Amino acid sequence: MQPRNSRLNSAALRGAVDLAAVKAAGEAAQKAEQARAERARQSAAAEEAGVAPAGAGYELVIDVNEDTFETEVVQRSTEVPVVVDFWAEWCGPCKQLSPILERLAEEYAGRIVLAKIDVDANQLIAQQFGIQGIPAVMAVVAGQLVPLFQGAENEANVRKVLDQLILVAEQRFGIVGGSGVPAEGAEAAAPQRPEDPALSAAHDALDRGDLAGAVQAYKNVLVEQPGNTEARLGLAQAQLLHRVEGLDPQAVRAAAAADPKDVAAQLGAADLDLVGGHVEDAFGRLVVTVGKTFGEDRDAVRVRLLELFEVIGTEDPRVTAARQALARVLF
Repeated sequence: MQPRNSRLNSAALRGAVDLAAVKAAGEAAQKAEQARAERARQSAAAEEAGVAPAGAGYELVIDVNEDTFETEVVQRSTEVPVVVDFWAEWCGPCKQLSPILERLAEEYAGRIVLAKIDVDANQLIAQQFGIQGIPAVMAVVAGQLVPLFQGAENEANVRKVLDQLILVAEQRFGIVGGSGVPAEGAEAAAPQRPEDPALSAAHDALDRGDLAGAVQAYKNVLVEQPGNTEARLGLAQAQLLHRVEGLDPQAVRAAAAADPKDVAAQLGAADLDLVGGHVEDAFGRLVVTVGKTFGEDRDAVRVRLLELFEVIGTEDPRVTAARQALARVLF
């Protein structure tokens, strides 16, 4: 998958973390943004007309079957992360986990939706998700599958997983949820984070293609906030785009093919692979290069690989696999 033109689309890579390809994540985020804009337009029109907007709010905990899956899970995932709980009546651990998920869905007040799927009644969905044991919990964000965990977990661990999911949905897909309809007696007050002007300026620079400015802006944020995950991700993306902006893809790939030990060529080719959506190719190329090099060259390749992990997201299974491969080469 190649860029549509010679100038890379930095906006498409901002927030990229699709489980299939980097570029697809940008497209998913764009679709989600369009969906939110349309809902906002409809809400404004309804308010002006003095009527409640159609579809205002949504249930926080829903039972889903094969007939409603497309609407309630796939389409809903463009508005809010949808956590999918695969369970069955006979499953003892499910009866321990499901109440925790339901309680947290209410507590998060619209930042997630919990979709409960009875695997006995919906075997086709379970097969499509590759469910081999229950309880199993996955998520769908902007139409993209995000595996979470399998088996019963305590509330503290579940909360950590959901917090990470919400962070990924917001930072990498631009999805922040909305106003849900809580259970009777529960309050729905979705918290909103104050906007960070410095981080917004960095995002704006990245979106308009000022890559050098974006790199510096993200670095400025990290000086003040070393633990800012969003700034770290943005910096990794901006640096990647800045590196490939002036490359001649044919020349770089020819040099990389001609000499597997040409570190500069392998680094450039890996960057091009990642921008083109060939994530495994990029990681594999650098892992192999680490195995063929020594000293400062090896360190340079290893550091670049770690930087590319940041672009994709450390929770991505492809990153996990590449880390394992890197460890085998190094040790």
